[in-house]
Amino acid sequence: MNVLINSLVGLSLVGLVAVSVSLLGPILTPFFLGAFLAYLGDPWVDRFEAWGLGRALSATLVFALIAAVLLAALMLFLPLLALELSELLQGLPASFLWLQSTLTPLVADWTGINLQVLNLKGLAQNFLGEWQQSSDIMGYLLGQLTQSGLAIFGSLMTLALTPVVAFYLMRDWDQLLARLDQLIPRSQINVVRQLTAAGDEMLAAFIRGQFLVMILLGIFYAVGLGLVGLDMALIIGLVAGLASIVPYLGFILGLLLATIAAAYQFQDWVHPVYVLTVFVLGQILEGSLLTPWLVGDRIGLHPVAVIFAVLAGGQLFGFIGVLLALPVAAVLMVLVRYCLVRYLSSGYYLGDADAVTFDQSEAGAALEALPAEAVASEHFDPDPPVPTVDESTL
Repeated sequence: MNVLINSLVGLSLVGLVAVSVSLLGPILTPFFLGAFLAYLGDPWVDRFEAWGLGRALSATLVFALIAAVLLAALMLFLPLLALELSELLQGLPASFLWLQSTLTPLVADWTGINLQVLNLKGLAQNFLGEWQQSSDIMGYLLGQLTQSGLAIFGSLMTLALTPVVAFYLMRDWDQLLARLDQLIPRSQINVVRQLTAAGDEMLAAFIRGQFLVMILLGIFYAVGLGLVGLDMALIIGLVAGLASIVPYLGFILGLLLATIAAAYQFQDWVHPVYVLTVFVLGQILEGSLLTPWLVGDRIGLHPVAVIFAVLAGGQLFGFIGVLLALPVAAVLMVLVRYCLVRYLSSGYYLGDADAVTFDQSEAGAALEALPAEAVASEHFDPDPPVPTVDESTL
């Protein structure tokens, strides 16, 4: 009965949080962005504090450093990105016309399908509309934004509140965690702490690890394509870096876009080979250095699960859902593994056999083992080891 009541209470809390996020989504953006920046900066604040600086001073230094890096990145990349985007939009109809004239004979010879009926140039012109007529893409975006008073107010509120929320959360992070720890029922404290530590490891692997991998890959692709001479190097590098959150998607999408852009710009086969070299080197860099160093094997989300999480989060909660999709999925993975451990050690699964104790890291190995092997074996040697969940505290 207690288990049923606890389950109902937990599901009610989850439902309440989901409804609150859905209803308050428009105003939650600065708070989630502030929490994201605070989570990124908390280890550095702790490090400065260990060196003898006060918590407030440490938070101020880290906050100033993060703000300086973000401001420098915006000042450096935003004008270049706006220029490339403007040139891309203006030249897109001609690019589609070239693509149609180039691919139509090849597709017709291979498949017998005539692509001339698609009229890609006309589709591009209809799709772009006013974008194509504007030479100043940033001015056009600003003009569209100012047409809606609510939109500009929301944008200004986000810009103003995000640094404030980030600073205060960064300063009081340890106190907030300590107070939350005091609210945990004492009978569940060990399990909750173990699950929280595992969830923090997953979040750190994603937010502090995968996020840096995306940034470094995007910079590598942009610089490499720029050295090749590609006009759209920054845009394609940015897209490839962001898409690398799904394994191999950034490589495939970036290589496809860059190859088409190089073939259109240079009209030869040499530069597409250079593009291929850049992306192969980027893939080697990601697989052999960046991911093992910054992320490791701690996330463990399947690529299909990553895609589903992002799409489901956006569908349910909009932009806030996209921001929270993968961090929430990473934490849910910890809970799923814990539930799997409990199930595999339950009397229902084992039947008449004595229950055995599993570590959370043994869940994957237990799934691959036959049921008879799981029953017969009472000892596993996981790598890396994770503290055993004490079921007597549940």
